[in-house]
Amino acid sequence: MEIFWCIVLLILGLIIIIKCGDWFVDAASWFAEISGIPKLIVGATIVSLATTLPELLVSLFAAISAKTQSNPELVDMAIGNAVGSVTANTGLILAIALICIPTAIKRSEYALKSVLLICASLVIALFGKFFNGVGILASICLLIIFGIAMCENIFMAIKNTKKEKELHLEDITKKIPEKSRKTIFINILKFITGAIGIVVGAELLKNNGQKLAEMCGVPTRIISVTIIAIGTSLPELVTTITAIVKKQASLSAGNIIGANIIDLTLILPICALIYGGNLPMTGVVSTIDLPACFIVTIVALIPTLITKKFFKIQGILLLILYICYVVLTSVS
Repeated sequence: MEIFWCIVLLILGLIIIIKCGDWFVDAASWFAEISGIPKLIVGATIVSLATTLPELLVSLFAAISAKTQSNPELVDMAIGNAVGSVTANTGLILAIALICIPTAIKRSEYALKSVLLICASLVIALFGKFFNGVGILASICLLIIFGIAMCENIFMAIKNTKKEKELHLEDITKKIPEKSRKTIFINILKFITGAIGIVVGAELLKNNGQKLAEMCGVPTRIISVTIIAIGTSLPELVTTITAIVKKQASLSAGNIIGANIIDLTLILPICALIYGGNLPMTGVVSTIDLPACFIVTIVALIPTLITKKFFKIQGILLLILYICYVVLTSVS
């Protein structure tokens, strides 16, 4: 019965953190726009971070608890959630999209992001293998990659806005959000409720993920890279289902690549900073989780950069690799 309630609270935590994350980002975007920040900048920065809020908060709280409680298993949760989410995004969610709708792409739109994601995966894999963790140097490298990705988002947003102007479409930067008392009150309420909700949701996920691992007699890392990682990837899954329905797999791929970059280049450096400058990795993380993340990233991106197309066989191979990873994780 205790396991049942633990699972219920885990699911409740997922629902709370995802929904409250939406409210928080909506309100933050509104406040940014009424303060005079162009909507295209808001979209390229704040909104691009939205789908990674669940992973960020869960890993952040795990790192804080690991530091205060001196619990190495919670370090595995912090790393496992971030890395596991990337593997789940690519090996499960992107795989489903490619199996349903293989698609051609514009190399210019994917090249830089793909290279950045590959570089981030390689940096973490190498530092995990040879330095047993994410330290100051690794964090600096990852944050540089994150900065480049954000700059590219802003550049692409400006470029797309110029194209819209040339086509005589409505200039989205000149839309002024409503400022009525009701709207202000609603957005303040969304901001506060969202902020509190993502904290509560992250705590529920962390605590019940840890309890579930203890009750099932498995390492916390296994729960982190499977149940929690897949759960915090639900926003990407929703986006992918929408893209499949609209037959726009390239949109799903772009969102997943962007989310993966943030997962690796922002979450891990922040957790490393909170933990004291060095986030240690266990042997299993560096020998199974990181290589799996790197392999699915390579399989998803390299053929596409060469051929300018996502193939159904890629999706099938990614799904097989992900299933093998989950099985290997479960028995390791």
